[in-house]
Amino acid sequence: MLPALDGYVPVGMTQADLPRFRELSTVERADLIGDAPVNCVDYVIPGFDGAEITVSVITRKDHATAGPGIYHIHGGGMVMANRFAGASALVDWAIKFDAVCVSVEYRLAPEHPAPIPVEDCYAGLQWMGANASMLGFAPEQLVIFGGSGGGGLSAGTALIARDRGGPRLMGQLLQCPMIDDRDCTVSSRQFDGVGVWDRTSNNTAWRMILGDRCGTTDVSAYSAPARAAELGGLPPTFIDVGAAEVFRDEAVAYASAIWAAGGDCELHVWGGAFHGFYDIAPASRHAQACVAARESWLERLLRP
Repeated sequence: MLPALDGYVPVGMTQADLPRFRELSTVERADLIGDAPVNCVDYVIPGFDGAEITVSVITRKDHATAGPGIYHIHGGGMVMANRFAGASALVDWAIKFDAVCVSVEYRLAPEHPAPIPVEDCYAGLQWMGANASMLGFAPEQLVIFGGSGGGGLSAGTALIARDRGGPRLMGQLLQCPMIDDRDCTVSSRQFDGVGVWDRTSNNTAWRMILGDRCGTTDVSAYSAPARAAELGGLPPTFIDVGAAEVFRDEAVAYASAIWAAGGDCELHVWGGAFHGFYDIAPASRHAQACVAARESWLERLLRP
């Protein structure tokens, strides 16, 4: 199906292409919620360095008992999309687990380069943790979730929470996470001009996020978590990635580093799958198996 997506997905993206892809990647609230039996309420909260950011809280309409809380960080390479993008799982989990789901509208690069995106995300996590009672979830059941750029920001936010004594996370769910700016893996060079997010687009995004620091030693592990020297003390982790995408090797290396530090990580590498296959081709067997694995891990975490 990739030829049918030509021109609609960011392959070979330059910064000049960004306005068009921002428009294509924006998801409206109504498209996300539809007629699902959930409420979606916005809050304006403090972001990084005195700014204001918005979060949306999705709950089942009959929500009454404190249970899981799921904090979502959207994808889009940290340069595009909005808090409703990739959030369909939140609607499902609000219904299935009676979870309180919060999605954050962090500020995007290049207008807001690192560390602003990840610090906005951490500010949102702090707000969610501090307002567990008002929102109606159990603070000991707080899970962070993100895919692609949102997966990288989720990993970075989890590192900040660990290092600063922030909200304690029960788990982190990282789908095809974007975590390494150095362009040093086989897969980061292997997929160029093909797929849904290729080497050129990845390098373009990282340069917009980090500027001249990209690829140098002057990059924080909070913005590029693959640079983290120590991955001990992280919550149980789920990572999945396509075998035919740029992020394959960095995702595998991150899982290996968590295991080396004595941590708990479940890793899935889906053979033949391109970036974001679970959303783009949801009827495929690959996508169905991927979603089933993700749901199984989450259910085992939340309902041991």
